[in-house]
This record gives sequence, C-alpha cells and structure tokens, in this order.
Amino acid sequence: MTIHGSLFTDFRENASQDPFSLQNKKLLKVQMSYGPVWARTGSMVAYQGDVRFQNKGSGGLDKLIKSKLTGEGVDMMQCTGNGELFVADQASEVQVMYLENDMVSVNGANVLAFSASIEWDIHRVQARGGMMAGGLYNVSLRGTGYVAVTTKGDPVALDVATSPTFADAQAVVLWTSGVSMDVRVDTGGLSSMIRGGTGELVQMAFGGQGYVLVQPSESVVAGGHQTQQRSSGGLGSLLGG
Repeated sequence: MTIHGSLFTDFRENASQDPFSLQNKKLLKVQMSYGPVWARTGSMVAYQGDVRFQNKGSGGLDKLIKSKLTGEGVDMMQCTGNGELFVADQASEVQVMYLENDMVSVNGANVLAFSASIEWDIHRVQARGGMMAGGLYNVSLRGTGYVAVTTKGDPVALDVATSPTFADAQAVVLWTSGVSMDVRVDTGGLSSMIRGGTGELVQMAFGGQGYVLVQPSESVVAGGHQTQQRSSGGLGSLLGG
C-alpha cells in the first residue's frame, strides 16, 4: 500500500545542527551533542538517539525552599546523552535567545529550556511598589548559552529606553539586564472603582536600558511576578506543603 499526500514532506524534521533551533513555532529542537541542557519537567515530546532524563525538581534544597516561600520557581529535569531532543509546553510559541555573559529575568511559568552553562536562581524583584503586590519574584538566568521561553502568541519586545513603558503583570514574560521595574497601582479613579474597576489594577512600570517581552495574553497565572503572596506565608506555608 502507498500513502499519498505531503504530510511527511511538509513536516519533515528540519536539518539545523544548531544547539537550539525551532522545528516550528511551538516545538524546540535541541542538539544534545553540545552538552547537557535543562528543560521543564515533562516538556519532552520526542527524541532520537540516546537521551536520558533526571528529575531535579526545583534545583536543590535552596531553590526548593525559595520556591515554597515565594510561590515562584520551575521544576526542571536535566537532559544528557546524544541525539536530538524535542521539547514543548502546551503548544505555546517558543522563543529562543543566546546570552553572552548576560542575564534575563523571566517569569517561572515561561521557562522552557536552557543550556547547562546558564546559572539560574529565584530572585526578589527590587521594586518600590513591590510590597503592595505582596512581594515580587522571578527566575534569573545568567551566563553564556541558549535560553528558550514560551509565550501565548507572538510577543512584542518593547525598548524601554525610548519611552515610559507599562505592562499588565500577567502579560510580562521577561526583561533584560539594565531594565528597572516598579509597580504601579491604577484604580482608574473613584467613579471607575464604583463601577467595578478597570481590571488593570496592578501594572508593571519599566525604565532604564533594555527590553521587556510582553505576550498578547493575560494568562500567566502560576508562579512569577504576578503572584500575590499570602500574609500567612513563611515557614508555616513551607511546612504545610
């Protein structure tokens, strides 16, 4: 029997030998011959060759404690071996960048994969209005290597040096080093509050030099800068699981 149609030619694996490359907008291809990588736990959709996976959870006791205390973080698995690895996350679009001795601050919910040479940690965002939002935390990725993040739809990269820049806290994916961030609370005025508010209460205000990446969706709801910490947090919430 013969199969007719262009399915197996239209969607043939791309021939790129780059360490990180896009198979399509929603699927990342990783060449394992360049060394180990970190990927979001459960993000593997396929691989060819000899690839092994080790669940590292939140990345050690220190990151586990920070994750429990802050509500931020991401479970990562270490991928080693040889061959080609394909990773994705809920059919979200994948964005790839290369850091050269640089740093990005990323919402944990958007982290997909990064080179083993990249150092990562959970950090508190320094913002004057941060306490009003209950504490702001992100995942910092620092060093030299590849980073892949996910977005809901095609994002926009805004140059914060050109004009005062504001974004919905649930739409911000990441910002680059050199960017400063403050929290702005916008009630819309008394008449707007009486009518139920604008739905745009907490905004992130950016300045400095660099870019902020914003996705066309206010759907970041787990972990990250948009999370409001409960007043009953601390060791009680850690021990309570």
